[in-house]
Amino acid sequence: MKKFEKIMSVCAFIMAISIPMSAQSSRQYIKDEIRRRGECRNVAITKTGGDLMLYGRNGYASKGCPASLTRKLKELHDEGQYIDDVQLTESGSWLILWGNNGCSWSDIPYSLEKKLREYNDDGEIINTVTFNDDGDWIVITDTKYSASNTTYLDWLKEGERVHGELWTAHISDDAIVAVYENGYKYGGNVPASLREKAHSVTFDVYRLKFAGTAWFMADKNGNYSYNM
Repeated sequence: MKKFEKIMSVCAFIMAISIPMSAQSSRQYIKDEIRRRGECRNVAITKTGGDLMLYGRNGYASKGCPASLTRKLKELHDEGQYIDDVQLTESGSWLILWGNNGCSWSDIPYSLEKKLREYNDDGEIINTVTFNDDGDWIVITDTKYSASNTTYLDWLKEGERVHGELWTAHISDDAIVAVYENGYKYGGNVPASLREKAHSVTFDVYRLKFAGTAWFMADKNGNYSYNM
């Protein structure tokens, strides 16, 4: 597992990278679907592992994602379940929050699985689950939050003292953003354009996702902005 300090470190230089054609294709498809639908509640985006968008109650569009994830999304859609959030890592691990505190996943850290089952048994309403391929994770409910280690917890608590209630968070393999009631806290290689936009949008950001230089943010009322 990468150390938290590696995510928190400031990059001394920026390396130019090329996006594989498959990633360009899936990202373009998602952008086209957002424009076509004229709405988007949430996304899951990766550098190379596929992308998807959510709209309406349980509508979705995906490309390049793991077959097991698309099968589960179709199942939930056909059952009429509300699809709230989807997390997807570069290596293909995924998690879906759906319905009345429903949660489905594939290949997530065992410690995260235990925490999700504990919160579910306790009747906690799970609002956010985020994790990466290095075993790092954060879970946020209506009343509490947990993380894979105390360093993350201390970092989140520090942001809470400055910015108020913790709403959501997103972790990648090299960066983290926490969204609070009155602001944000950043760590690692967070895109500069995301930071700039987050502080200039006229709506209250709730969901925020990023992968490389691509990002998406939305509130709870149908407003959204993205760079993909």
